[in-house]
Amino acid sequence: MRTGKLPESALKRSVLKQVHTGNHRISHPFTGKILENTKGAAIGSDCAFFAASSGQILAWCAQEAAVAGKAGAEEAAALVQKCANNLAAAGARPASAQISIMLPEECEEAVIKELMTALTEACVSLGMEIAGGDTNVTFAVAVPIITVTAIGITNAEDMHDLSMAKAGQDLILTKWIGLEGTAILAKTYREKLLKRYPAFLVEEAASFGKCLSVAEEAKVAGENGAMAMHDLSQGGVFGALWELAEGAGLGLEVDLKKIPIRQETVEVCEVCGVNPYEMPSGGSLLVTADDGEAIVKALELSGIPAAVIGKLTDKQDRILRKEEEIRFLDKPKGMNPIIQIKGEN
Repeated sequence: MRTGKLPESALKRSVLKQVHTGNHRISHPFTGKILENTKGAAIGSDCAFFAASSGQILAWCAQEAAVAGKAGAEEAAALVQKCANNLAAAGARPASAQISIMLPEECEEAVIKELMTALTEACVSLGMEIAGGDTNVTFAVAVPIITVTAIGITNAEDMHDLSMAKAGQDLILTKWIGLEGTAILAKTYREKLLKRYPAFLVEEAASFGKCLSVAEEAKVAGENGAMAMHDLSQGGVFGALWELAEGAGLGLEVDLKKIPIRQETVEVCEVCGVNPYEMPSGGSLLVTADDGEAIVKALELSGIPAAVIGKLTDKQDRILRKEEEIRFLDKPKGMNPIIQIKGEN
């Protein structure tokens, strides 16, 4: 199989068909009270929801990655940010996180300390308490494997799920696509990029990693009529559009020219031979709403750029338009979080 997310066909056939959700009962992690499962595993669904007896709803999500080298600590912190983004898109406030780390036998203690420092600082900055976890050394891994399981709190009125997406709703995209991927490429291939572009452009592209939180736009959108929300990550905007449509059981029609993209992303992707529509795009939020322009105005008043890029439809076709040209959105073949430029091994 290809490295990255399991292809959707295999996910449906060998994973989701084996998972039975909707009637499960679990214990509240803080009070021990019984929680009823309200929403479980599904295509495009980044969080599971459990209703507590207090009237609150707990949202669960998880992210994991293999980390190594100089960027290991940064990648570890990024996992916490991705969990926070998943929770924000679900309308939940981050509360706590559990962290599991599997380490190779040759790993030095200094590496463990660096990873935990990065994870702790990320959790503190995002308002998450580290509630526990597990740390093991094993022959089974070549590099550290980190899993972050985060819990957030919301209520029925503020909860957002892909089932809330309906035909006829506008599709809104916040900020710009490719922010996460652009930052990764600019840092990884800095010298290659400097041979073609001035240093200020490369540095600006590398700084996009500071724009990866979607908490504020999720809050503003939620207060102004947002229905479903889905944060962009692996697979980029094309992957997110497919997951949203598949999770909602709907079609869509999107104008490619309306998808916002920074010029720095265009330049970096041109040199690296990467498709900006398919590379990691953490930092952007996909929103559905009856009145997309109202949400765009509210976001812009909060200093967050956004644009209406299309609509959901009651057909199954997922259409991408560029002036007179029409193409159909392809099913993701397996979304790889690692960006590799053409000609590089």
